[in-house]
Amino acid sequence: MEWMSALATIMFLRTLPSLLPPELRHLLTQLFHRLIQTLAADTVSIVIDNSDANGLTNPLFNTIETYLSSKSATSSKVMKVAENPKSRALTYSMSPNQDLHDYFHGFQVKWTSKSHLIMTQNGTSTENRSIVLSFDAKHRQAIHTMYLPKVLHDAEELEFKNREKRLFSNGRDHYWTSVPFSHPSTFETLALDSKLKEDIKSDLTRFVEGRDYYRRVGRTWKRGYLLYGTPGTGKTSLISAMANFLDFDVYDLELTAVADNTQLRTLLLSTGSKCVIVVEDVDCTVDVMNRSRGLKRTHDEMVSVNLSGILNFLDGLWSTCEGERLMVFTTNHVERLDPALLRPGRMDMHVHMTYCGAEAFRTLMKNYLGVGDHALLAEAERLLPSAKMTPAEVVDVMMGCGDDAELGMRNVVEKMKRRRFEMAADAA
Repeated sequence: MEWMSALATIMFLRTLPSLLPPELRHLLTQLFHRLIQTLAADTVSIVIDNSDANGLTNPLFNTIETYLSSKSATSSKVMKVAENPKSRALTYSMSPNQDLHDYFHGFQVKWTSKSHLIMTQNGTSTENRSIVLSFDAKHRQAIHTMYLPKVLHDAEELEFKNREKRLFSNGRDHYWTSVPFSHPSTFETLALDSKLKEDIKSDLTRFVEGRDYYRRVGRTWKRGYLLYGTPGTGKTSLISAMANFLDFDVYDLELTAVADNTQLRTLLLSTGSKCVIVVEDVDCTVDVMNRSRGLKRTHDEMVSVNLSGILNFLDGLWSTCEGERLMVFTTNHVERLDPALLRPGRMDMHVHMTYCGAEAFRTLMKNYLGVGDHALLAEAERLLPSAKMTPAEVVDVMMGCGDDAELGMRNVVEKMKRRRFEMAADAA
């Protein structure tokens, strides 16, 4: 194009100032700036500084940096990398004076990282950082109404995923205390039937993506799970896998440490959103067959938490806190629970945790023995239905053999044979 040739000529002349008279050099400089302004007339820029005029941190700057960190690893030619000390994850960021291009609805925007030193009132210098968003003026409305809201939403999701997950527990002081939650259980390592795992994952996904649906139908954004079955079948591991799948914090509610229904309400209201609230062995911690009688702690002390309090905890006004929450109850004896506790809306999904099956056994082989197949696998699968071993019992045998797959399989098969013999003897 002609204008490009003219621009190239001007740029060339500007590099040779010593060959031009001062008057001509001044004239060409003015022409150059006018040309640049004309060419850039259709470009709009938004500047986000890291601090305001008073030196206060601009939270929007950090939010934008979080969003761009997900793009820097794949789009930037020069980037900075650091380790998040809480999540142990690597975080990327743009180096100063670097550009990053992003695409949205078929058009391109440019992010530029800038940095320069400024003098403070006391004579010292400090770094001033900014991020500039540049785009074609014809996309102004789409930028403000769609692109920037998407950037903020994505940044919020990234901050949530990169945070340190916490495990909360309650005590006699009526407050939650927390420690880092780092349980390694995932759906990939869980010893559970594959169809059941996929059903649970699909249900969880529908739940977390259902904000608008729950709001439209006027229901609290919560979902209840009941995990029941023999001890050692993996109920706690499943809860941990669910929390890891959703990146949720876990609140382990110990009902025996709750004085009354009022304190139960206070604890519930102080939970955060995006969490799993867990009540393990509910049949052992409260009288779930009587709506008025509480749980005895000692011969002389009576806990005032009762079934009515639990029901209000699940679907009364106490459960209308903002944000999504999972409520998971576990029991070894589902037959002891009041039907009022089990109905949909309180316990929406019932998961029966049972003895170790063939699929679960193969998962445990891979996790603990490091093998996907073995000469004794067919015999082990033949013995499993009648041996009635829980995943915890299988793991106990395998871990006793370290990484010796041969010894582990041999000992597991022998354990199954002994179990069948003992069960036959008891039946006789």
